[in-house]
Amino acid sequence: QLQLVESGGGLVQPGGSLRLSCAASRFTLDSYGIGWFRQAPGKEREGVSCINMRGGSTNYADSVRGRFTISRDNAKNTVYLQMNSLKPEDTAVYYCGADPAGLFRRCGLTRSGDYNYWGQGTQVTVSS
Repeated sequence: QLQLVESGGGLVQPGGSLRLSCAASRFTLDSYGIGWFRQAPGKEREGVSCINMRGGSTNYADSVRGRFTISRDNAKNTVYLQMNSLKPEDTAVYYCGADPAGLFRRCGLTRSGDYNYWGQGTQVTVSS
């Protein structure tokens, strides 16, 4: 099955930046939608951003629009999340997920069940 591995998390001060990576193996991501979700302790999993590998359509949560940028490198089978102007409320474990129906629907942030494959997560902590 498809395997996803997140990397790039860490500890940063408010206003700092991180770039997360989601690398896939075993299968190409060309037909998938890839989403970044995050979960803080005691909170529901929240959609952050997503991108369709075919066509490049994107979505952003209102809370991150203008600060985060999602991008893809199809040749590297990898999706990135550039996170700028980080705030303490961005602290969470960040997961990437893959929607195998990416050719047929624009990626979304409200239906996490559409994403059938998930990585192990990477911790992002924003603290002064």
